[in-house]
Amino acid sequence: MAANRLIPLLILFIVVGVLAVIGFVTWSIMMEVKAQTKKEMEKKHVTMSRDGMKVGYRELNDEQYKDISQSVLVSIWNNRSLPAVKKRWWGGSNDSDKE
Repeated sequence: MAANRLIPLLILFIVVGVLAVIGFVTWSIMMEVKAQTKKEMEKKHVTMSRDGMKVGYRELNDEQYKDISQSVLVSIWNNRSLPAVKKRWWGGSNDSDKE
């Protein structure tokens, strides 16, 4: 008779133990992902706290700013593809006519 009463208790402990292990593994994975995400965000100068999110910025001096701006403009100029506009505004011939 005593064994019949202990079997449901043993099954309950096994189920609770399995759920506890699943919960612990899930929690540890979540904490690992959280730490990794926080580390990656801090590399990009973004910090999160209870007060909110703070975004840092990288200082650029005037020369770096001008270099970046110039490279963007040169890139746009080199990748232009408006033959009709080139013909009308830049002397009637364009680079796409030459093969």
